[in-house]
Amino acid sequence: MATTKEKFDSTGGFSIDKTVIVDELRNAKDLNTLEIKNSEYTDSARRTFILRGLNTAVLQLDVNGTQVTIENDTLNFVTGHIMGVNASGTVYSAKLESVVFCDSVGATTVLSSMRTVIKDDVPSGQTWNIDPLGSSNRFSYNTTRAGTTNNIKWVAVTEVVSIEWQ
Repeated sequence: MATTKEKFDSTGGFSIDKTVIVDELRNAKDLNTLEIKNSEYTDSARRTFILRGLNTAVLQLDVNGTQVTIENDTLNFVTGHIMGVNASGTVYSAKLESVVFCDSVGATTVLSSMRTVIKDDVPSGQTWNIDPLGSSNRFSYNTTRAGTTNNIKWVAVTEVVSIEWQ
């Protein structure tokens, strides 16, 4: 039997627990993650995340240490726009582009990576660094700080484009 589907509609937008997630102007707001898929090619997707960390750490999605999930049997192109900043306004900013492979049992390997440094004000004698990190069905960035006791806040806006390879 045929079913008539109605358009999904809401006056004033959509919310969860009274927090607007789509406003009346069709802007998405206050999302933890955004995934985009093409309905014609369901074996690929694009997801965007914001990761944070302090000093020497593995960047995370939340205070529980959650990292970006990488699905089994995928090849992933990961682009991260990363900034580190201390209380006096010293800035390190870079773009990291990485190819990440996840096999059938979840072993996640960074196959290659390219770094473009955008701003490097790190004082002489200090080292601030960030590198891609693959672990079991996970991806993140590992940050290091040396030569200073000043706190360094790290933020990474990370886009993951995945395609199933088997």
